[in-house]
Amino acid sequence: MRRPKISLKKYFYFTLICALLLIFVFNLKESELWKMRSSRSSQISTQQQQHHQHLHQLQSMDEDHPVATSSTPAPVAATLLPEVADNLVEEPEQAALEEEEMEADRLQEPPVEKAWFFKNGEYYPKPARTYSNRKARKRHAPRLLPHQDPYSDRIVNQLMYVPHNYEEIKSSGKLKTILLYNGLGPWNVKKGRDVFLKAKCPVDTCELTANRDLASSADMILYKDHYIPTGIRRPNNSKQVSMLYYLECPYHTQNVKVPDAINWTATYRRDSTIVAPYEKWQYYDTKVQQLEQDVNYSVNKTKKVAWFVSNCGARNGRLQYAHELQKHIEVDIYGACGNFKCSRSTADKCFEILDNDYKFYLAFENSNCKDYITEKFFVNALNRRVLPIVMGARPEDYEVSAPRRSYIHVDEFASPKELAEYLHILDADDELYNSYFKWKGTGEFVNTYYWCRVCATLHNEEQLRKPRWYTDLNDWWRGPGVCTTRSWRNFKARKDVISDSSDD
Repeated sequence: MRRPKISLKKYFYFTLICALLLIFVFNLKESELWKMRSSRSSQISTQQQQHHQHLHQLQSMDEDHPVATSSTPAPVAATLLPEVADNLVEEPEQAALEEEEMEADRLQEPPVEKAWFFKNGEYYPKPARTYSNRKARKRHAPRLLPHQDPYSDRIVNQLMYVPHNYEEIKSSGKLKTILLYNGLGPWNVKKGRDVFLKAKCPVDTCELTANRDLASSADMILYKDHYIPTGIRRPNNSKQVSMLYYLECPYHTQNVKVPDAINWTATYRRDSTIVAPYEKWQYYDTKVQQLEQDVNYSVNKTKKVAWFVSNCGARNGRLQYAHELQKHIEVDIYGACGNFKCSRSTADKCFEILDNDYKFYLAFENSNCKDYITEKFFVNALNRRVLPIVMGARPEDYEVSAPRRSYIHVDEFASPKELAEYLHILDADDELYNSYFKWKGTGEFVNTYYWCRVCATLHNEEQLRKPRWYTDLNDWWRGPGVCTTRSWRNFKARKDVISDSSDD
């Protein structure tokens, strides 16, 4: 029996009807989903609107009653929602909670005036706020220590840190005791709170002592340049901090072989616990790093390169580099290593000559070590009207420590001859030369208030509960990759031979 034939016309209409039915069903489901989403969004929006009104009321209350502003609005706002385990928080509650935290953070944003550590700075930090949500507490934890922010020196974070319960700490009268184990003399400070109060530290509830009888009870034992074992066994649960301070580079410092003896460091290195640089540049606004200048820094300058130096045997070969550079451009070397004289007793006159006559200055360190940038660069060069040519730390170290486009690094060039060729170009082009001074006026070299930061960081109880120790301090301080006797361009990590040599 043959099947009836279906015409193409009927087949077309049948397919069209099926397609229309599918579209209708799909639109119906989408409509239902949209209603559900709209209902949820409305619920969240209502909660957030009520929360904003509550926050505004709290802020108004604080403005009307200044006596109550010793504790900021943010911690108060954090108590509006109940504590709930992260994995039990419903989506609308989570959204409202995060919105609350964001709003509280906005309320705590500092005003436009300069922070207290700038010259004429007036803004002082308020106590850190607390968070009701565990993830938020972790996300907003103050980044004070190297493992929390390995790409920053964290100096500003430490300068602006005040513990959330600082009012209670001050009311209790309890002080953090810092034992200077090498004595008060090397630090040129007085015992007690004098150094913290005179500096007007945001956190000043600390005291200095040189009494070694307090070695077992002090909150911190601080060594300057030389570690001396206390002979006291440290309890496993002890929160006591042991910190070693080094000013010089690894070539001129003690070799500490005792494992687990030190858990904090204070050096010029950016990965130290308390970074103690020779100078600290800070922008007023990180978005403004270059400004047009109304000064021609090359005017009336007839000489090319100058260098003030007295140590002719530096291990990084800086003198040999300068002599090679002399073959291709004029380099006047002042001091024991050159033919020009300018006494240190008349330093101002020497720098006046530098400002008025020379376009370039060799800010060469005596050692090529990670982050090792001293006053040779910051004071002798950047504070003058001259363009520094640098040798010492790695190019990337200068990049994060110096004002943008304020220097020339020797490792940017394959040889002294290539560097000299570029200096001749700069010498002939005033506009290009002056482009290296556009950083002026965008910030300033700030006081890093070492003691204030030590005291503030010592109050970070969260980190004291999780102590970290250097299992091999010597390897961290002078291990592979830290120093080299050659150019960083051709550097391969190895352990340099450490020996004594004269400075500058």
